[in-house]
Amino acid sequence: MRITRIALQAGNKSSFRVNVDGTFLQETNRNSWELYSKDSLRVFVELTAPETSYDKPQTIEDKISFYLENGNTLNVVLKAVGQRVERLSSTILAKDSIFNSSVPYLIKDSLIIPDGKTLTLSPGTRLLFHPKAQLIVYGTLIAKGTAEQNIILRGDRMGYMFSQQPYDRIPGQWGGIVFKKQSFHNILDFCDIHSSDFGVRCDSSGVSTRKLVLSNSIVHNVSTNALTLNQCKTEIGNTQITNAGGNCVNIIGGDNLFIHCTIGQFYSLVGGRGIALNISNTIDQQLLPISRAHFKNCIITGYNEDDINIESSTQNNQEINYLFDHCILNTPSTSDQQRIIECIFENDLPSKERRELHFDPAFDFQKLLFPFTLPFNSPLQGKANIELTRQTFPLDRLGRIRIINETSAPGCYAGITTKQK
Repeated sequence: MRITRIALQAGNKSSFRVNVDGTFLQETNRNSWELYSKDSLRVFVELTAPETSYDKPQTIEDKISFYLENGNTLNVVLKAVGQRVERLSSTILAKDSIFNSSVPYLIKDSLIIPDGKTLTLSPGTRLLFHPKAQLIVYGTLIAKGTAEQNIILRGDRMGYMFSQQPYDRIPGQWGGIVFKKQSFHNILDFCDIHSSDFGVRCDSSGVSTRKLVLSNSIVHNVSTNALTLNQCKTEIGNTQITNAGGNCVNIIGGDNLFIHCTIGQFYSLVGGRGIALNISNTIDQQLLPISRAHFKNCIITGYNEDDINIESSTQNNQEINYLFDHCILNTPSTSDQQRIIECIFENDLPSKERRELHFDPAFDFQKLLFPFTLPFNSPLQGKANIELTRQTFPLDRLGRIRIINETSAPGCYAGITTKQK
C-alpha cells in the first residue's frame, strides 16, 4: 500500500502534533510512504490544549487524513478534552484563602499553608498535584465537602498506563498531605485522597489540642503508609482507609478515636504491603504514651494472616490504652474482655464471609477497582453498636441511611436490604 500524503485537517492551526515514523508532519516535505505486507507505521500524537476562558472542560477535535495512491482517503478522528486550570507553583499562601470548585488547581513543587494562615476548600474543589508535590500545612486546613461533592486530591497525570488502568489508579502519583508540628484544628470532611506516596501524615505535636478531624473521607491506594498519626490527638470517623504499600493506619503515641471506619489492606501491586493497623508507643527508643487508641464499629481486615499489630514498650510499665468495640478484626482471636468488646474475629467466620468477601462488587484487579461497599443482606448487618451509630454517624460515607430495622453494620458503608439492579 502506498500513501501519497498524510495531513491534519486543521493544518498548522491544529492543537495536535502528529509524528509519523519519527518525523512531525509539519516538518517534512515527504509525500510518499510505502507499506509492505505485515508492515506498519508508528504514529504518535501530542496535544497542547489552547488557553480558554471557559471553566468547563472543552472538547478538542481534528482528523488525520491518509491519502492513498488509489484515490481513497482514510480518516482517523482525534478527540480530546481540555480543561482550564489554576496553576500554582512553589506557592506559599500569603493570607487566608478559599479555593472553590470552578476549575481544578494544578499544583507543582508543593502548596504550603504557613503558620497562622488558613486554607478553606469548598465542596467539589479539585487539587491536582505534580509528582512528589505535597500539601504542607503549618497553619490550618479546612476542607469540607459533601456526599454529592467530594473534595478531590489526586495526581495531575491523566490518561492510561495500560488499556484498563488509568494513572489515577496507580499509587505514587503525588506526595501527600503533611500536618506539621504547629498545625492544629484541621478538618478533612468528604475528601477523596488517593494514589499518592504517603496519604495523610500528622507530625508529633502533643495531645492537649486536637490536630485533625478526618470524617466521611477516603484515603486509598498509596505507596507507603496511608494514615500516619505521630503523638497527636485526632478523631477519625466514617472513613475508608485502604490499600497501602506500608500500613493503612500507623499510630505512634497519642490520643486517637476511630468510629465507623473501614480499614482494609488489599494492596495488590508488586513490592509487598504492610498491615491494616499498626500501633506502637515507641519510636527510635523514645517512649510516646498512647492515652487512647479506640476503634468502635470498625472493619479492620486485609489479606494478611494477622492485620493488627500492637507493640508496647515495657519502659516505665507504660501500657497502651487500646480498645476494640463492635469491630470485625482480622487477627487471631483473644479473650481480653476489657479491651475487646463484642468483636468478631475473621478466622471464626465461614471462609466465604472473610476478608475481601465482605465487600461487593468484587474487586477488579485488571482495572484496579476496589469497592469497599457491603453487599445485599450483608451478614455484618446488626454487628455494630446501634446506639453509637445513632449518636455519631446515622448516615454512611455516601450519605445513605445506615440504620435498617433498628440495626447497623460496622465500617463506613451501610448495609443494604434492597438488591441493586
